[in-house]
Amino acid sequence: MNHFEYKDGELFCEEVPVSQIASEVGTPFYLYSKATLTRHFQAFDSGFEDIDHITCFAVKSCSNIAVLSLFGNLGGGADIVSGGELFRALKAGMDPKQIIYSGVGKTEEELRYGMESGILLFNVESEQELHRLNKVAGDMGMKAPVAFRVNPDVDPKTHAYISTGLAKNKFGIPINEALDLYKQAAEMENIEVKGVSCHIGSQLTLISPFVETLRKLKNFVGRLTDNGINIDYIDIGGGVGITYDDEEPPHPQEYAKAIKEELTDLKITLILEPGRVIVGNAGIMVTEVQYTKTNRGGEKEKNFVVVDAGMNDLTRPSLYGAYHTIQPVKENNGASQVVDIVGPICETTDFLAKNRDFPEVKQGDLLAVMSAGAYGFTMASTYNSRPRGAEVMVSGNDFEVIRARETRESLIQGESVPGFLEN
Repeated sequence: MNHFEYKDGELFCEEVPVSQIASEVGTPFYLYSKATLTRHFQAFDSGFEDIDHITCFAVKSCSNIAVLSLFGNLGGGADIVSGGELFRALKAGMDPKQIIYSGVGKTEEELRYGMESGILLFNVESEQELHRLNKVAGDMGMKAPVAFRVNPDVDPKTHAYISTGLAKNKFGIPINEALDLYKQAAEMENIEVKGVSCHIGSQLTLISPFVETLRKLKNFVGRLTDNGINIDYIDIGGGVGITYDDEEPPHPQEYAKAIKEELTDLKITLILEPGRVIVGNAGIMVTEVQYTKTNRGGEKEKNFVVVDAGMNDLTRPSLYGAYHTIQPVKENNGASQVVDIVGPICETTDFLAKNRDFPEVKQGDLLAVMSAGAYGFTMASTYNSRPRGAEVMVSGNDFEVIRARETRESLIQGESVPGFLEN
C-alpha cells in the first residue's frame, strides 16, 4: 500500500494535494511519502525480526540523505557501490558498522575511505580487488573485513539488463572458483574473511530464484567450513520486485518466510539489500503538460502529449522499455485516446509511455508518473543542459524540499574557459 490517493477527484500524497506542491516548487519534481517509506521498510524488516539480520538499504535506488536518515533511524544500514554513496550514508548518520560496500570497480581511494570509515564488510568481486584491498589495509596497519560476492549462475527471470547472477554477467566470482580465492584470502595478513555475498538481479517476481541461490550458498558455506574457514555473515542481496503494471511479486513476509526456512540449520547473521521494494512505490514524479499535438501523413495519425519531464528525469522507460503508470493529478473522466507521452529531449527515445490509452489532457495539466521512487532521481542527468528537478518529502499535512531544484548556474559549476581561449 502507498499513500498516493485521490480525494474528491484530486491526487494527494498523504494529506497534501499534489497540485499544491507543484504550485510551490514547480515541475518536474520527485515526491516521496514518509509514511509509505516507513511502512515499506518495516514490512520488509519485520519479516526477519526473529533471526539475526541487518537490512542494508540499496542506496543506488534512492540516495537522498533524507531518505537514508529515515531508514537509519528505523534501524537500517546501507548497501553502497561507490565512495559517494558511502559519503551520503555517513552524512545521513548511518552506522558504519551497518554499511556494506559492493561494486565491481572500487578504486584504491574508495577502499581506503571504507577502511577509514570502519564499515562492516567489503563485498570483494575479483582476485585483483582482493590483492588491492590487502595492500591498502596493510599500508594502513589494519585488517579489512571481507565477504566475496559469488556468482551462483542462477537465472533470476527478470530483464536482461538487471540480471546479475548468471555466469555471463560481470558481477562476482563464479561459485565453482571461489573456494580457492577464500583459501588465498585466509592466508593474507591484512584480510579477515567474514562472509559470503550474492546478488542475482533486480525486479524479481518469483521466490524460487532466491531459494535456489540460498541453497547454493549454504552448500558453499559447508565447503568453506570443511576447509577451516568460518563464516559470520551471508548476504543474499536484494531484488524483490514491485508492481508497476500487472506484475505479482511476492509479499515481503512471504519472501522472508521462504528465506528463513532455508536458514534453520545455519548460525549466521543474514544481510539483506532491499532497494526498489521499499522505495519504488513510495515515490512519484510530477510533470506538467506543455503541448498536445497530432502528426498526420503516415499510415495513421499519431497523438503526442509533450510534458516537461524527459528521459533525463526518468531513464527507465527509454533504457529498459519499462512501464510506469501515468495518471492525471486531477481525475479526468473525459474521452480517451491513444498517445505517446514524451519529453523535451532531442532524442527519439525520449518517452515516458508509448501507445498508451489516456484521457484527453490539455496544456498546463499535471501528470503523476507512479512508481518513480526507485531509480528515478538517482539515474537522472542534466542531458540537454536541463537542471534536475527538486525532491520533496511529505509527512502528514507537511511537506519539505529535501533537494532544491538545480539552477542554470549549477549546470556550469566547476567549468571554466581556459586562458588560451580568452584572446
